[in-house]
Amino acid sequence: MIASRNRRDDLLASLPRHEAPVVLVDNASTDDTVAAVARAHPEVTVVPLPENVGAVARTIGVEHAGTPFVAFTDDDSWWAPGDLARAVEVMRAHPRLGLLAARILVGPENRLDPVCTEMAQSPLRREPDLPGPSLLGFVACAALVRVEAFAAVGGFDDVVRFPGEEERVALDLAAAGWGLAYVDEVTVHHHPSTHRDANTVRQTGIWRSRVLTALMRYPLPALAGQLLRAARAGRPGVRGLASAVPRVPAALRARRVLPTTVMTGVRELQG
Repeated sequence: MIASRNRRDDLLASLPRHEAPVVLVDNASTDDTVAAVARAHPEVTVVPLPENVGAVARTIGVEHAGTPFVAFTDDDSWWAPGDLARAVEVMRAHPRLGLLAARILVGPENRLDPVCTEMAQSPLRREPDLPGPSLLGFVACAALVRVEAFAAVGGFDDVVRFPGEEERVALDLAAAGWGLAYVDEVTVHHHPSTHRDANTVRQTGIWRSRVLTALMRYPLPALAGQLLRAARAGRPGVRGLASAVPRVPAALRARRVLPTTVMTGVRELQG
């Protein structure tokens, strides 16, 4: 499942690499993405949206897939040959596993994404019924979800949107009793698009998402700590706080404090 906006050329290059049926949800692209994909890849299910809904597009894509498992990729990423099928086998063998996070190799030189080292060394207790280190986060371009679990927590929401949308989903999966694990034996390739926001813009968006997620899920002491971290994070953190303000009412309406067990894990990761 791919959510995309204005990355026609990246899509046309990556789509032939996918080994499973693809659902493409287009976030109101203005670069002729929908027509170009339809011409070049009529086998792809294209869902054009009239407006950009951010990460909610992935939730829409899952609804269209109609399968028990859905793999997320981006327009500039794809699963290594045979590895998506292997990942599904892992999911079937571990019925409590709600989300599998794959290893990510970056660029033609296949550099290991540093986030994979962090996931492999997760300080969270490894659960005996999971196939790898336990997680409370993931990278959406390299994850396989059990649709039953994903749907139960509402998928991606229209409060956080993008980027940094993964945390709230991960926390809610854990709160609902589902496991999240890093599995190093399956790989996703990521060749970052040249059509990307500047790093400062992205960091601002990530801090906005952290603040909104904390508003929706953290108990008050932890929420205060996250707000303080944002304020101390320099310009991206301060701008993230400011850009979160218009979404505060929606975040508070969706507020549901996490259980102590999950917040203990959050503190371990932050510490």
